[in-house]
Amino acid sequence: MDAAQVIGTQVTGTQVIDQTDRAAGGSGEGFGIYVHWPFCAAKCPYCDFNSHVRHKPVDQTRFARAFEAEIATAGARVPGRRVTSVFFGGGTPSLMEPSTVGTVLDAIAATWAVDADVEITLEANPSSVEAGRFAGYRAAGVNRVSLGVQALDDAPLRALGRIHDAAQARDAIAIAQRVFPRSSFDLIYARPGQTAAAWEEELGRALAMAGEHLSLYQLTIEPGTPFAALHEKGRLVTPPDDEAAALYELTQDICAAHGLPAYEISNHARPGAESRHNLVYWRTNDYVGVGPGAHGRLSQGNGRWATACERHPESWLERVERTGSGIIDETVLTAEETADEFLLMGLRLAEGIDLDRYAALGGRPVPAARLADFTEEGLILRRANGRIAATPRGRLVLNALVAALAA
Repeated sequence: MDAAQVIGTQVTGTQVIDQTDRAAGGSGEGFGIYVHWPFCAAKCPYCDFNSHVRHKPVDQTRFARAFEAEIATAGARVPGRRVTSVFFGGGTPSLMEPSTVGTVLDAIAATWAVDADVEITLEANPSSVEAGRFAGYRAAGVNRVSLGVQALDDAPLRALGRIHDAAQARDAIAIAQRVFPRSSFDLIYARPGQTAAAWEEELGRALAMAGEHLSLYQLTIEPGTPFAALHEKGRLVTPPDDEAAALYELTQDICAAHGLPAYEISNHARPGAESRHNLVYWRTNDYVGVGPGAHGRLSQGNGRWATACERHPESWLERVERTGSGIIDETVLTAEETADEFLLMGLRLAEGIDLDRYAALGGRPVPAARLADFTEEGLILRRANGRIAATPRGRLVLNALVAALAA
């Protein structure tokens, strides 16, 4: 286990999140709807998400009808659920008209029961934030916004290929906090040339502006992106692993001291303000994926299904109009695959995982000898409630830890 395993694998925070999932069908826990809006005004050079730039206006009415059709098809497949969260991701969902968002939310409410305190999140870029548009989203039912700020100064924003400036970012944060009861924003650190002192100062400013939640990601070089090509040629140099790990540990300490401990690898929140939708993923609960490139996990009588939709927006649109669904791949996960996914996702969380649930999902327990060894080595913490979690040392080598426990 070396420093190369640190980046992007850590789970932080020693507090256990004291939450109980509400009954919502399927596994008896949270049930989410992920809606993917695939369009952006510009493609960021570090991004490998399913996002596309169109130089002509998108026919939002047509896409809204397709979303309705795909939701109806999903509802017939997994009826009787109770929706606890909806997440509009992208792409740039803040390019959607409020009426498009409203159409999608109406379709969800017509298909499933919706929790009285459902969390409805919409991702937004500061460059597309307008107070009137945000008021429209709020009127449509959105009650949480997540802003892709990424940096608080103009020079790193330009280096990251962002099309907003720092002033727009600050304005967007202020508007979001006025309009929505809940909000979050993202920052990217471990950027080329970034020092610990510079990040500490920037993070301090972010915490002064933050409300209940922050998402703080280390810059990763994703294959096939412009940043990957620059990195390969030596024209983009990221901090070495030990420096990136030090930035990570600094991040955890500063955020915890400000009352926003990490509850997941890169996500920090005041107690009770964790993203409910992301907890659906990390707790291996069920969710429907709607829209181009969206993925889902659905428990049915014959097993747990992994679904994936057509990625190309117009191809997805035509497919949904023909068949009612954009799904092009669906696979029944084996018990072992389900348990491994539960382990991989759950150990990202500070709360860790329930050993009994792991055994029930996979038909076998975590290997007792390995668990005992890792506990003795100080990599795993065993709790009295039957849960295990990675310790601070274990979080620094989480990928290797998960691989060993799943073997």
